[in-house]
Amino acid sequence: MANKKRNSFYIQGSILAAASILSRLIGLAFRVPISRMLGDEGYGAYCNAYEIYSMALLLSTFSIPMAVSKLVSAKENRRQYVNSFRILKVSFVFSCLIGLTMACLVWFFGDDIASFLIKSPNSALPLKTLAPTVFVFALMSVLRGFFQGKNTVLPTSISQILEQIVHVACGIAFASVFLKIFADKDNSFAYGAAGATLGTLAGAVIALIFLAFVYCIYRPTLMRRLTRDNTGECDSYSMLLKMLVVTVVPIILNQFLYSVTGNIDSVLLNHIMSVKGVDENTRLILFGRYSGKFRLLVNVPLAMASAIGVAIIPNIVAAFTKNDENEIKTKLHQAVKLNMMIAIPCAFGLIALAGPIMQVILGDSSEMSKRLMEIGGMSVVFYAYSTTTNSILQGMGKLKYPVIHAVAGILLYIVVDFGVMYFTDFGVYTLAVGYMIFPFTVGILNRIRIGKETDYRQENLKTFILPTLYSAIMASAAFLVYEGMTEVFQVKYIEAIALILSILVAVIVYFCFMIFTRTVSEEELLEFPMGRRIADIIKKTGFKL
Repeated sequence: MANKKRNSFYIQGSILAAASILSRLIGLAFRVPISRMLGDEGYGAYCNAYEIYSMALLLSTFSIPMAVSKLVSAKENRRQYVNSFRILKVSFVFSCLIGLTMACLVWFFGDDIASFLIKSPNSALPLKTLAPTVFVFALMSVLRGFFQGKNTVLPTSISQILEQIVHVACGIAFASVFLKIFADKDNSFAYGAAGATLGTLAGAVIALIFLAFVYCIYRPTLMRRLTRDNTGECDSYSMLLKMLVVTVVPIILNQFLYSVTGNIDSVLLNHIMSVKGVDENTRLILFGRYSGKFRLLVNVPLAMASAIGVAIIPNIVAAFTKNDENEIKTKLHQAVKLNMMIAIPCAFGLIALAGPIMQVILGDSSEMSKRLMEIGGMSVVFYAYSTTTNSILQGMGKLKYPVIHAVAGILLYIVVDFGVMYFTDFGVYTLAVGYMIFPFTVGILNRIRIGKETDYRQENLKTFILPTLYSAIMASAAFLVYEGMTEVFQVKYIEAIALILSILVAVIVYFCFMIFTRTVSEEELLEFPMGRRIADIIKKTGFKL
């Protein structure tokens, strides 16, 4: 039982999810002072640059951890330790070349991208400053994927947290210094944004150094494992490179289509609003509120979906390697249910407390930012589901289907967004609607394909329906607590205090409903970290799980 628990993707996923969410929260803490230091225009330039950088990062490195993890896991399950190590070497060379190429493209063509693609010349400087970070991430991604393929997410988790801590500290320091040095320039905010992006590079370098240190410690063990490889299998580097490319390309295309929505948002908003006579500074403010506030907050709970997706791939690969149909269906059920148990209440909470969250966390009391969250908050559920089912299909080896489904989703999203934004005055709110259309379409198509490939049907009552019902009750309770406290108590910091208490009430209400209606079984509860202790406490109340 203990061994099973240690190897459970619930534990691996929970560790990585906790680290991802913590790193997102640290990053969120960075965005608050940065948005105030740079102002709406500077923050908009920062967000524009970051969208393009994210695209470059995705094309060069984001797919590598997942691909390396999948290939290493498959070789490890067959005890082909030599091939597993050779995959690491091939992946490292491949990532170096791709990362260096993409970094050069961002550096040398940064001005053209900013001026012509997103019509924001002031975004060029922070974008070019991010170029070296692409190369550093390329190296880091290989080591993260290698360790994940060996079914350990601790190096990735710790490196993520270190990366964000350094990112925040250096980003704020550099931004402050650059704003002072270039205060006499008309676009001083662009230099401040460039200083903020230097923090991203510093964080990436520290994370890479940490992962390299872990690898050096692990290397003697790795060498001993190579001597225990009795399979006699030793694939050529050319064959392994082909396997890597075949695995990487569909994942890159899928992740590209997921991430390109941010760039499409920027292009649509800037081009259409420009045609309608809206100046660049106003467009920067609009996009800053959408990308740097709405999407920033939505992406915090989505870190959980990404973490579960990363953690499940080695388990799905192992189940398919053993051709264990029951284990495959069990993993599918657990992954989707765990994601929905967390994503659904997060979405309802963000919608119910949209105004207070924007005001307390980001210091934004504007009606626009609140409405963006109220309109698009449900995207948390759709993205969590589509991300998880993408990982399931990739773990099953059905790499082409997530790409096909993403293309269908992106086409529908572009048509709707362009039509609504061009022919109506819905403006920036259109982007929040499109942010839901894309993952919803992908999730539906993924569900249909998984059913066809595995003859598996996701249980709906305890996975979707009951969590939705309890989340609605939870959100109502949280809203009433917040409104009641702010109405009765007129004291300093009451908004922050009321928000914290309303969130605590929400967590307790939701947890009680999930447990006492047996929506979560005892077996599922025991799989969570500290699950045994929680179960024992519940049993002491006399309730039978």
